[in-house]
Amino acid sequence: MARVSQEHLDARRRQILDGAARLFARNGFHATSMQDVLKEVDLSAGAVYRYFSGKDELIAAIVKEVLGEIRAAFADVTRQSPPPPPDVLVGLVMGRTLRVWSSLSVADEPLLPRLIMQVWAETVRNEELAAVLADGYTELRDSWVLAVEAYQDAGMMRSDIPADHVARTMIATAQGFVAHQALFGAAPVEVLQDGLRGLMSMPGGQSDESTGSQLG
Repeated sequence: MARVSQEHLDARRRQILDGAARLFARNGFHATSMQDVLKEVDLSAGAVYRYFSGKDELIAAIVKEVLGEIRAAFADVTRQSPPPPPDVLVGLVMGRTLRVWSSLSVADEPLLPRLIMQVWAETVRNEELAAVLADGYTELRDSWVLAVEAYQDAGMMRSDIPADHVARTMIATAQGFVAHQALFGAAPVEVLQDGLRGLMSMPGGQSDESTGSQLG
């Protein structure tokens, strides 16, 4: 019997992951069965179960791939010191991630934001998936902290604000943009970049007790 090449094995695994991701994005995790996945990818049960033991393992694999791509994109963008400004950095990372998963689209509507929303909801009941997501978040936050510290060292950003606070805010901004697309339709990354530039262009304000009392 001829040996199956690693290239063939990788292509088959990619076929299964992409097919499952499309189904999960369109129908949700709970409305999608393994039988649905088999039909979507047009493979036998034996062929699919050779790679994945079931739906939970498929979901975890997809999440790890998305997080891995984000980490890789962030690492590439932040190689220079200091890194590009936040608006440029976020645009490059999100743009690359969306391009890598561009096959997850229907009628030019990207399905990745909807898939990510499904993942966030699933972490409420799936502790293993929640742990995978938490690990990915921690790594991304640490990377953002390093980027912010580089901005501060270069005089590009105020040094009196904790880098961790900025890191959390930037991640939350990107997450909000993903949720916005999932709920209200696709929008180019340039929308997020322009919004960040607008906020970054505001003159520095004072964070004192009087400001806090006005907000309270």
